[in-house]
Amino acid sequence: MASLSVKPGQRFTLPDWQNNSILISADAEQQRYNSHHIRQEGRALRNETGNQAKWDEHNSRTQLKDRITSVDRWRETLARCLTEIDLEIDALTKMKEAAENALQAKNLCLDVAIECLTFRESRRDIDVVRDPVEEELHREVKVIEKTKKDLQQRIDDAFRQLCLLKETRQQLSCDHRHKVEALELDRQCVSFNPTSGNISFKVNPTRIPYGTTALHEWEQNSQRNKECAEAEMKASVDLRGAITLTIAQTNNELDAQRIATEFALRKRMRDMEAALNELRWQEQNTLEEIAEMEEEIRQLEEDIRKRTVDLKVAHTRLETRTYRPHMELCRDQAQHGLTDEVQQLEGIIRVLQQKRTESQDALDALYRQLHRIQTDIGYKTNSLQLDNKCMDTRKKLVVPVEKFEPEVDAVNRTRNLPRSSQLEL
Repeated sequence: MASLSVKPGQRFTLPDWQNNSILISADAEQQRYNSHHIRQEGRALRNETGNQAKWDEHNSRTQLKDRITSVDRWRETLARCLTEIDLEIDALTKMKEAAENALQAKNLCLDVAIECLTFRESRRDIDVVRDPVEEELHREVKVIEKTKKDLQQRIDDAFRQLCLLKETRQQLSCDHRHKVEALELDRQCVSFNPTSGNISFKVNPTRIPYGTTALHEWEQNSQRNKECAEAEMKASVDLRGAITLTIAQTNNELDAQRIATEFALRKRMRDMEAALNELRWQEQNTLEEIAEMEEEIRQLEEDIRKRTVDLKVAHTRLETRTYRPHMELCRDQAQHGLTDEVQQLEGIIRVLQQKRTESQDALDALYRQLHRIQTDIGYKTNSLQLDNKCMDTRKKLVVPVEKFEPEVDAVNRTRNLPRSSQLEL
């Protein structure tokens, strides 16, 4: 008869089994309670941190937008200042040029006064007197030199003020450029979001970069640049007014002195008698030939310039073809043609230059011949003719040089041309 086998080991009682079940159930309840509590805390924490992150991001975005608005406002202010200072620089530059032109015009006045004095030094014998005309001419020279000194001082002031304006503009431009760059960066920061592809962790992002300034320093710098620009523009406006006044005053002084001088000169001329003679036919023909020869020389120089440009083109083509690679660097028909063209052009230029030299020699000979003709005409030695020449010379003070009509020279029977066309003897 077979026997029942018994599993060896500890045997638990029924109460132990029941207690174990109760304990497992209690532990399960506790763990579920703890898990539920942790889940509630996690949900609350997620809601809290999510809201906090959203508000923080909103605040950061708002502060960035406010900063963009502030920087953009300053950018617009600096841009207006730049426009205004550019206009002021242009206005002061034009005023400086006007003063320089006025100063240059005084050179013509001084030249005319000195030229009149020089003419009157040719008086002879009893006519060499210190009359009212000479006194007025000397007084006119002094007035012109004083006005030139005043105008030169204003021009120097304008130059210094232009330097200050340009320096201020440089500072404004630099500040404006920096603000434009800052706006681009801040707008880029506003555009960042969690889905942006160029976001990443950075090393020590909360560090304070070297050269960081405080907000009030930033505002003071922009305000200082703006105030400096406004101050320099105000000084420039005042200087422009002073230059305008100086130009008007100098013109009035010179006009008054010119009227006094010409009045004395006319009074002196009324005390004399004389008449002007016609120019000789040979002198007129020589002047016409000089004009034609000068035109011919200009044409030759123009042809030389054109042929020189053609030669430059040929040289450039030859030099460019030297860079052909390997077997392509061959002496083909184009190479021979360009070489022949260079030689032909060089020969043409030499011939033209030689002809220009011959023409210039002929022109110089014409000028010398004209001088001999004028010398042969003789000297008109009376004072009326000299004073007549002074009156003709003084027409350049009221008539533009380019519209000045040549008059007959009563002394040496030449045409009284503008200074740019007078003969250099």
